[in-house]
Amino acid sequence: MPYSAPVVSRLAPTPSGYLHLGNAVNFLLTWLIVRRVYGVLHLRIDDLDRARLRPAYVENIFRTIEWLGIDYDHGPSGPEDFERNFSQLHHLAEYEDFLEALRQQSGLLYACCCSRTQVLAHSAGGVYSGSCQPQNLDFEAPETAWRAHVGASTVVNFTDLWLGPVAIELARDLGDFVVRKKDGLPAYQIGSVVDDVRLGVTLIVRGLDLLPSTAAQRWLAAQTPETAGFLQTRLVHHILLPAPDGGKLSKSQQQPLDRGIMAEAASPRPVFEAVASVLQLPSEAGRSLAALRSAFENAAIM
Repeated sequence: MPYSAPVVSRLAPTPSGYLHLGNAVNFLLTWLIVRRVYGVLHLRIDDLDRARLRPAYVENIFRTIEWLGIDYDHGPSGPEDFERNFSQLHHLAEYEDFLEALRQQSGLLYACCCSRTQVLAHSAGGVYSGSCQPQNLDFEAPETAWRAHVGASTVVNFTDLWLGPVAIELARDLGDFVVRKKDGLPAYQIGSVVDDVRLGVTLIVRGLDLLPSTAAQRWLAAQTPETAGFLQTRLVHHILLPAPDGGKLSKSQQQPLDRGIMAEAASPRPVFEAVASVLQLPSEAGRSLAALRSAFENAAIM
């Protein structure tokens, strides 16, 4: 992987559950890549989903980073510092400016009053049909979300540093996605684009499940000059680790007694071993963080 410009990346967890093995693997992969090229690493906690946020989940982010033995260069030192100085709530005006710039473009956004039940009823394969789009509903009406109108033929193309050329059919994979929620707060895609532009992020490392989100963010960023720089961000999408039942690891599916990877493992060694497997390094690389870092920095990867 060529690095002609300084690498700036981020850890960007959401405090909506305890961090699982997949989250820890992403943290460690990002850290390894950034440290290998002497880049800059931010901790950016995405907390716009206030309904699912819990103080224990915020605390768990900091504890997991410490448990893994990794560090970051910029970001909150702990939960109190996060709430006081780094919460996304401090940047609402920036998100709202981006939303307004998008709304000013004819036909790009529309208001949607569908309930969750109605969205499911109007969805094909989990993708919203856009039934509210022709109704020209009032953007400022109560209990109204804003959606991006994705044309049926919209394809987002980019080159992933691990996958190579990627083409995402955005209408098929994500459909008319929400950009402002019914509570008036910006949705994840908006906050992520604006935050990455503000932090000067040049490399994003994320799981394959977020390929549609990457496409949505690139499509949104291309709509305004202020966010167009996001299109220069380099991308790495890594494989996902399955849950014990073979399904997807997900914080939203955690059971009441689940406490994440820290409660499941006596030490971070299972994370090191998983990362070694993802990177196709020798098994002994998973013995410790030092062994993993040494093997990665000496391997002909990237």
